[in-house]
Amino acid sequence: MPNRLADSTSPYLLQHKDNPVDWWPWGEAAFAEARRRDVPVLLSVGYAACHWCHVMAHESFEDPDTAAAMNAGFVCVKVDREERPDVDAVYMEATQGMTGHGGWPMTCFLTPAGAPFYCGTYFPRDQFGRLLDAVGTAWRDRRDELLTAGRQVVEAMSAPRRVGTARPLDGAVLTAATGRLGDDYDWDHGGFGDAPKFPPSMVLEFLLRHRARTGSVDALRLVEHTCDQMARGGMYDQLAGGFARYAVDAGWVVPHFEKMLYDNALLLRVYLHLWRETGAPLPRRIAVETADFLLRDLRTAEGGFASALDADTAGVEGLTYVWTPAQLAEVLGAEDGAWAAGLLSVTGAGTFEHGSSTLQLRSDPEPSEQDRWRSVRTRLAAARAGRPQPGRDDKVVAAWNGLAIAALAEAGALLAEPSYLDAAVAAATLLLDVHLVDGRLRRTSRDGRVGANAGVLEDYADVAEGLLALHQATGAARWLAAAGDLLDVVLARFGDGDGGFFDTADDAETLVRRPWDVTDGPAPCGPAAAAGALLSYAALTGRTGARAAAEAALAALAPVAERYPRAAGWACATAEAALTGPLQVAIALPGPDAAAELTRVARLGTSPGLVVVAGAPDTPGVPLLADRPLTGGAPTAYVCRGFVCDLPRTDPAAVAAAVRVTA
Repeated sequence: MPNRLADSTSPYLLQHKDNPVDWWPWGEAAFAEARRRDVPVLLSVGYAACHWCHVMAHESFEDPDTAAAMNAGFVCVKVDREERPDVDAVYMEATQGMTGHGGWPMTCFLTPAGAPFYCGTYFPRDQFGRLLDAVGTAWRDRRDELLTAGRQVVEAMSAPRRVGTARPLDGAVLTAATGRLGDDYDWDHGGFGDAPKFPPSMVLEFLLRHRARTGSVDALRLVEHTCDQMARGGMYDQLAGGFARYAVDAGWVVPHFEKMLYDNALLLRVYLHLWRETGAPLPRRIAVETADFLLRDLRTAEGGFASALDADTAGVEGLTYVWTPAQLAEVLGAEDGAWAAGLLSVTGAGTFEHGSSTLQLRSDPEPSEQDRWRSVRTRLAAARAGRPQPGRDDKVVAAWNGLAIAALAEAGALLAEPSYLDAAVAAATLLLDVHLVDGRLRRTSRDGRVGANAGVLEDYADVAEGLLALHQATGAARWLAAAGDLLDVVLARFGDGDGGFFDTADDAETLVRRPWDVTDGPAPCGPAAAAGALLSYAALTGRTGARAAAEAALAALAPVAERYPRAAGWACATAEAALTGPLQVAIALPGPDAAAELTRVARLGTSPGLVVVAGAPDTPGVPLLADRPLTGGAPTAYVCRGFVCDLPRTDPAAVAAAVRVTA
C-alpha cells in the first residue's frame, strides 16, 4: 500500500510512494516518531531526474529485504532536494565534511534531534545492507559515541563562518578574476577545468559584461569559444534544442542526459547576450532553439515551467537520444543516413554505450546543403518522438521559473518574438497568483496546487529578477511593484546583519544550522542573485537604499571573487553592472502601438548597468517615465547616467551610441 508520500506535490517523492520502505516526508512528525521508537533517522535526499537516485531506488528501496531492514531499524525520511534546498544544503555540508565529496542520492544517518553522525551518497545494495546493520548495531551498543559525533558535527557546522573581510568588489578584483579564469581555461574544448564539464553560465555572463565595460578581447574569446564548443557537442540537443545538465567528458561529447530548467534558462540568456554583443548567427540560433525547447517541452498546463526532463528513459540513460549508423539509415535511407552520420559524428564504434553515439554538429553544413540538413533534422526528430520519452519532473520551482521569466522576457523583447514574452507573462502570473501566499513566496507548486515549503532566498531574488526583466520588456507597472514587494521581504527577513544574506528567512523552520551559501552552484547563489535584483530595482526606481544593500552584499562576496572566481560568476557580473551603471533609458511613446526604433536600439545596448523602460509619459507606477514628455509628438529617449539625465534624443543612432560602452 502507498506510504506517507502519496499526497506529495513532488514528483520525486511520488516516485517512492509505492516502495516497501515506510517513508516519511521531512517534518517534526518524523523526528517525533524516531524519539518515540528510540531509533535513528535515515535521511535519503535526491531529485527526480537523478540517474543514480533511480539506481539506488531500484536496487535497495524496491527490494523487500532491504526495505524491511530500513523499516525495522530506522525512521526513513525522503527529501526532494529541489523542494527543500535548505535541508539539502545543511546535510550536504555534513556529507562533504565527512567524506570529502558530495552528490545525490545523499544518504545520512541522524540522531532523533537531527544531528548527522554518518553520511554518504550512493551505496550498492549489498554495501547498503551491511551499513544498515553496522549503524543499527552501533546505535544499540555504542550510542554515546554516535551522539557525541553528531554533536561535534553540529558544533562545527554552527561555528561562525567567514570567507574573508568584506571589501568593494571593484574593477581591480574583476580584472584579476578574469586573469584567474584564463589560467583555468580549457583552450582545447572550452569551459573550465576537466571532466565532468558543467556549463559555466554565470561566469560567461560575467565575462560578457566585463567585455562590454572594458573592451577585453580575451574575455570575449573565452565566451565565444565555450559557447561554440557547447553548442556543437553532444551536450546540446542537435535535433530539438536545449542543453543537458553536463558532459561526462572534457569535450562536451557525452552528456548526463537530464535537462534542467535552470541550465536552459541561464544559457538562453548567455547566448542571447552573446548574439547582442557580436551579431553572430550561431548564438542567435541557439538562443531561439533553447527558448523553443522551454516552451515546447517544459511548459505546464498552468503556464509555469517544469523542473526537468529525466536522465533515464525506461530505466536506460540516454535511450531517447542516441543513434547508430544503422538507425540513421533506417530513418533516412542509405544515402542521407551516411551523410548524416558524417555530419553528426555517428560512428560504428560509437561515442556512447553499446556502439551508439550522441549527435554532434561540429561544423555547419555548406550553404548548398542547408535544405538537406533541415529535412534530415526534421525526419530524425519525428522518428525520435516515436521512441520512449524521458519522464518529466513537472513541479514548478519559483526560483527557476524566475530565471526562465527573465530569459524569455529578454528574448521576446530582443528578438521581437511575442510567444516568448507571452510565456514569461503566464509564468509570472502563476507565481504571483499561486506561489505568493499572504505576501510570502512558496517554493513549489504542481498542477496548480502550491506546496507548503517556504521560499528561500534564491526564490525571492530570482523571481524578482524575472519580474524586473518583464517590467522592462512590457512597461507594465505590476511587475515592478511585485518585485519591490519581494525585495522588501529579502531585506527584512534574510539579512545577516553584516551586509550579507542567509538562505532562509529569520522565521523559517529551524534546522541544525541556518543555511548560508556564498558560492554559485548550477544557478546563482542567493546572496549574488539578491544583489543583482536589488541593483536593477534601484536603477528602475531611483531607490538608493536598494543600491546600498546591493553594494554591501557584493562587498561581502568580494573575497569569494578574489579566491574562487569560478564560484562567483553572478556576483562578478552584478559588480560589472554596479561599476558601469546605473544607465537608465526611458523611452516615451505616443501610444501603445507606436513602432519605436528607439526602443529596439536601446535594448540592444551592451552596457552592464543598462535598464530600459518604454511606455506612455507619466505611466502610473513607472518612475522612469515620470516627467518624460514627447518631443514634437515623436518617440523620445531620455538617457540618464547615475541618475543624471542627458538631453532628450529622438535619433536612434544617438541612442545606440549611448548604450554601448565597449572600448
